[in-house]
Amino acid sequence: MVVFRIGTHIPVPGINSAEFAKLFNQNSGGILGLVNMFSGGALERFSILALNVMPYISASIIIQLLSAMYPPLEALKKEGEAGRRKITQYTRYFTVALAFVQAFGVGMMLQNQPGLVLFPGLPFMLMTAVTLVTGTMFLMWLGEQITERGLGNGISLIIFAGIVAGLPRAIVMTLENVSQGSYSIPVVLMIVLLVVLVTGVVVFFERAQRKVLVQYAKRHPAMPQQNQYLPFKLNMAGVIPAIFASSIILFPATISGFSSTGDSAFARFLGDIKAVLSQGSPVYEFLYAALIMFFCFFYSAMVYNPRETADNLKKGSAVIPGYRPGEQTARYLEKIMLRLTLLGSIYLVVVCFIPNMLIAWKNVPFYFGGTSLLIVVVVTMDFMTQVQAYLMSQQYESLLKKANFKGGLR
Repeated sequence: MVVFRIGTHIPVPGINSAEFAKLFNQNSGGILGLVNMFSGGALERFSILALNVMPYISASIIIQLLSAMYPPLEALKKEGEAGRRKITQYTRYFTVALAFVQAFGVGMMLQNQPGLVLFPGLPFMLMTAVTLVTGTMFLMWLGEQITERGLGNGISLIIFAGIVAGLPRAIVMTLENVSQGSYSIPVVLMIVLLVVLVTGVVVFFERAQRKVLVQYAKRHPAMPQQNQYLPFKLNMAGVIPAIFASSIILFPATISGFSSTGDSAFARFLGDIKAVLSQGSPVYEFLYAALIMFFCFFYSAMVYNPRETADNLKKGSAVIPGYRPGEQTARYLEKIMLRLTLLGSIYLVVVCFIPNMLIAWKNVPFYFGGTSLLIVVVVTMDFMTQVQAYLMSQQYESLLKKANFKGGLR
C-alpha cells in the first residue's frame, strides 16, 4: 500500500503540471473525476499510475463474459487450475493491449491541448503510452502479490486504498465550505446521516441471501436424509454495474468537454450533449438508473447458468423438493435468479441515486457518492471475512498443536 501511494506522486515526464491542473479542474466532473477517485488522485497529478487498475478490471470482465459465450474459453474454464492459469494469462495480455490503446489515446488528447505538452510529437505519445502501461502492469502485479501473500483481493484493496486516500481531503473541503457559508450545519448533518444510512443498507443487502433447499438421495436406508442449501446472493453482480454505468454515461460528457471549443455547429452540438448529460439532469438520472439495471441483469446472466446448476444437481442425485430434476429445476432456479436480480438492481439504483442527487444539489465532493461508498463497504466486509477466517485457522492450528503435545506427553 505504501508503494502504491508513493507511485501516485511520481509524474509522467513532458507535461506542464500547472496547465494540466487547470484542464483537469475544468473537466473533473465527468469520467475523469470517477477515475481520479479510484486512482487515489493519481490522474489529477498525471502520475505513472494514472490509469490505475481500470484496464485490468475491464479486461477481466470482458474475458469473464467471453468465457460464458465463447466455447474455447468456456472449455478452458472447466479444466480446473490449469485452465484458470491460462485464462489469467490471456487476461494479462488483453490488459496490456487495452492499457496501451487507452494510454496512447490520452497522449494524443493531451497533445491537442495548447501549452500542455512541453515537447509534442510521436516520441512524447510513445513515452506516455509506455509509462502508463508500465504503471498499470506494475499495479496489476502488486495486486496479485497482495492476494497471494496478504488478506483479501489485492486489486479490490488497491481501489479501496485509492478511494480512502481522498476521504480526508473531501472532509476538509466540506468543513471549509461550512466555514465559508456554502454549507449549513443541517446540510452537513444530513450528509453524515446519509452516509451512515447508505452504509447500513449496503451491509444489510450484501449479506442477504436466498437459500434453496436441496435434498440428496440416501446412500443407505439407515442413513438420515441429507439436506443442504443453495445460497443465492441478492446482489450477484457486486459493484460492477455501478462502475460500468458511471463510466459509460460520463464518457460522452467528458469527450465533449475536451472537444467543444469554438463556435461551429459541431462544437455547439457537443456542448448540448454535455448539458443534457450533466449530473442532476433528468436524462442523466434516468439513463444512469437504466444502465445499472441493465448491467445487473446482463452480468448476472453471464456469470450464473441455472441449467448448468440443474445438471450438476441431477448428476449428484440431488433434487429440489417439489421440482423434477432437469428442465423444471432449471426454470425454477432461473425464476429465483431473475427475482433476486430485480431486487438487487433496485437496491443498487437507490444506493447510487440518492447520494448522486445530493452531489448535484449541493456540489458535495465525489467521494461521498453511492459508488464510492458501495466499493468501500463491500471491500471492508470482504477483508473482515478474510481476517476472521485467518484467525479461526490460527486458533484451530494452535488447538491441534496443544492436542498433539498432550498426546506426546501421554
